[in-house]
Amino acid sequence: MAGNSQRRGAIRKPGSKKGSVVGSGGQKSKGLEGRGATPKAEQRKGHPAARRANSVAKTNAARAKQRAAGEGVELIAGRNPVAECLRAGVPATALYVALGIEPDERVAESVRGAADRGISVLEVQRGELDRLTNGAIHQGIALQVPPFEYAHPDDLLDAAMQSGEPPLLVALDGVTDPRNLGAVIRSAAAFGAHGVLLPQRRAAGVTAVAWRTSAGTAARLPVAIATNLTRTLRDWASKGLMVVGLDADGSVTVDELSVSTGPVVVVVGSEGRGLSRLVRETCDETVSIPMSANVESLNASVAAGVVLAEVARLRRVAGRI
Repeated sequence: MAGNSQRRGAIRKPGSKKGSVVGSGGQKSKGLEGRGATPKAEQRKGHPAARRANSVAKTNAARAKQRAAGEGVELIAGRNPVAECLRAGVPATALYVALGIEPDERVAESVRGAADRGISVLEVQRGELDRLTNGAIHQGIALQVPPFEYAHPDDLLDAAMQSGEPPLLVALDGVTDPRNLGAVIRSAAAFGAHGVLLPQRRAAGVTAVAWRTSAGTAARLPVAIATNLTRTLRDWASKGLMVVGLDADGSVTVDELSVSTGPVVVVVGSEGRGLSRLVRETCDETVSIPMSANVESLNASVAAGVVLAEVARLRRVAGRI
């Protein structure tokens, strides 16, 4: 019979039912059993959300390691900065108060706020507080903060897109002074920006100095790290954002920035050399700030504040916010 022939060269057809048949052994019924709930996107290997979560975790771990090796404990020193940070909900692990200081309303508010949030309040000798703050002017009080948790650039853009307003983001290109970073974060929060983007290398991170200068606003405004700033800006441009760079020789002045009423990312250059070449070439438009002839340039954070204030004004005039 065909398919069962013993002739040389004859083969059994794969679908033939002749001869013994191996049973399923119950495998089919087992295959019908449920496998439980679908894992979250962040837990599924190969999923974009999982890759994003891994990238953020690695960035935060690397920053924490760098800080631990170079700067030790992060402390925000001074009565006003500590009170402002606690008021803003800055994450903290301990509040240090020097023994024998003359308390005032700010100290009382800080101690009460720390106690309400379950933050340890530790009394130490003034000399110990001097050592912990590296000799900074602490006025008898300091707040210990954990390493800052950065967002992913994609999360930053997603949140801006879902805000119900035209996205307004700020990117810093090589700003290395943490005080400038803190001031930019404060201005960004004040004028309605949805987040701040930092490059991974050759840039200041959110340290205690930046926390202090931002007056705690870094707790409310997401800050992301870009592995490659130029590539991230190009990606944002492909998704509809206009990339506007601050430059002394800008193509338009700040009061002529018509694109500000739409989705935009404002790029601020470093304190010395301004925008890098690749970032400048990525910009759709460069903007300058009209100034008196006897002033050469503005501090990076001041320039950012001026432009963001003008963007907010133009949006109000256009009825966009």
